[in-house]
Amino acid sequence: MKKAALTVLLSASLLGGCGLIDGVNNTLAYVNEATEYANEANTFAEEAPALAERAITDPQAAQELETKLEGMKEDIEEFNELNAPEVASDLHQQVVDQNNRALEGIEVYLSNMENGQLDPSVLENTEVFRTLNELTSLLEQIQQFGE
Repeated sequence: MKKAALTVLLSASLLGGCGLIDGVNNTLAYVNEATEYANEANTFAEEAPALAERAITDPQAAQELETKLEGMKEDIEEFNELNAPEVASDLHQQVVDQNNRALEGIEVYLSNMENGQLDPSVLENTEVFRTLNELTSLLEQIQQFGE
């Protein structure tokens, strides 16, 4: 009887440990996704202003800019749909809030492009770059969960 009780107790503690391991794995997966997203957002924020300048006179650059804007929009939407671990839920919500502002800016610029109004100042003055630059500190905090 003692062996059976010990076996049940040991099994229960091992199963509890599996939940802990799953939690750690989920957190690490989330941190990896956040890191990838941070890199994509930083690259976009660095490249898009110069591309917007060129897009005014270069139709190929305009097409490339539109593609980058659409790609960033997709990246933002994918990140917003991630299920953050409980430990990062507040930071994730802050990133989602910033992302939603960036999405609004992207929509404004894409709309302007459709209307033939390629003005790089519109892109610079939207929330897109300010927001993506502000995301860096939030995403750095998320990355610390993986350390």
